[in-house]
Amino acid sequence: MAQHRYVLPESAIPTQWYNVMADLPSPPPPPLDPGTGQPVGPDALTPIFPMALIGQEVSGDRWIPVPDPVREVYAMWRPTPLHRALGLERALGTSCRIFYKYEGVSPAGSHKPNTSVPQAYYNREEGVRRLTTETGAGQWGSSLSFACQIFGMECKVYMVRVSYDSKPYRRVMMETWGGTCVASPSTETAAGRAILEANPDSPGSLGIAISEAVEEAASREDTNYSLGSVLNHVLLHQTVVGQEAKQQLEMAGAFPDVVVGCVGGGSNFAGLAFPFLADKAAGRDIRIVAAEPAACPTLTRGHYGYDFGDTAGMTPLLAMHTLGHGFVPPAIHSGGLRYHGMAPLVSHLVHLGLVEPRAYTQTECFREAVRFAGAEGIIPAPEPSHAIRAVVDEVERAKEEGVERTILFNLCGHGHLDLAAYHAYLTGEMTDLELDQSELDRAAAELADLPALA
Repeated sequence: MAQHRYVLPESAIPTQWYNVMADLPSPPPPPLDPGTGQPVGPDALTPIFPMALIGQEVSGDRWIPVPDPVREVYAMWRPTPLHRALGLERALGTSCRIFYKYEGVSPAGSHKPNTSVPQAYYNREEGVRRLTTETGAGQWGSSLSFACQIFGMECKVYMVRVSYDSKPYRRVMMETWGGTCVASPSTETAAGRAILEANPDSPGSLGIAISEAVEEAASREDTNYSLGSVLNHVLLHQTVVGQEAKQQLEMAGAFPDVVVGCVGGGSNFAGLAFPFLADKAAGRDIRIVAAEPAACPTLTRGHYGYDFGDTAGMTPLLAMHTLGHGFVPPAIHSGGLRYHGMAPLVSHLVHLGLVEPRAYTQTECFREAVRFAGAEGIIPAPEPSHAIRAVVDEVERAKEEGVERTILFNLCGHGHLDLAAYHAYLTGEMTDLELDQSELDRAAAELADLPALA
């Protein structure tokens, strides 16, 4: 029987993060000051970010050193295993080789600690005592709570209301690691109170929760804001995933024809895909696929232009695919993918044609997640079920074309705290939520007064 699990020694934990900015054919459009319309300089970010992270945000260096204290914490779970999905291959009846990088072995059960740990470390090193953040499904909030406990810091998490109610044990994880978690929109911030006044039953959104977390961080000298996706430095930290995967695929004597990841804000996708984009830039024939929910189709149906990263308009304007910062996505079970915008770097790559976006409904994704669980023994989080659905698409495409392909995807977390969603699927209670174009047009209308891309 072929080997199915590839494990690296602790010494193989990457010593550098890979910065895709160094290998892009053209730079992405810069963030803009919403008041002046001019590019934002690093100084504008100092009220909520430490200088080390600001430097990484704007860096063009190909390699950024990973501090030794961060690698020491990484060693609690890294390197993570790479699996050959032999069971899934048999279930699909395919001669394609399927591999997946499994990030569910981290303390928080997802890829998120790859960036929460360095973010907490850099803030602590610059004397910051508290961090605020937002979270959708709870993976990021629990990961930052974990990292803050490691480095002796306080953590305040604004959790999207619909996930706060449906995923209570994520909140318990945060509290177990010393974090404080409140449902967003809340009465604790002006942004939250404004939303509740307009809609007392608001299910919340990541955009709203970001507004609340940024507002609190900006109002306290001892507090900074920490983001779990979207920004360049966050995507940078995740590239340990793809770097390790390259070493492990070499052990397997393989290289992917297709790399697949789910996308909400872009962090787990970038972590796996960006190191392979360096090969694509060097001329290697490789396709990169980004899978998103049909209920929040940022890349496939959104507008590519400038927009705020949050609902209240407190952030700089980012050049990204967006559904409009006032858009509140339907309450799907993939809470980590319910974001109105996409990472500027991922958006730029889609715009350049280097990344292929696809959208899937939640029932078809859960169907494949259940098949994967039966074949591989791991219950996926709802978010990477979109990647699994895209993998099945690639298998079907290879069969139609009469070729064999090697496919790699990121299983970015387990679904042990998402069993209510599986229950809804298995009992037939789950429904698909796709957006009418009129809803997208209405949400995007708010972009008309913002600067346009050149």
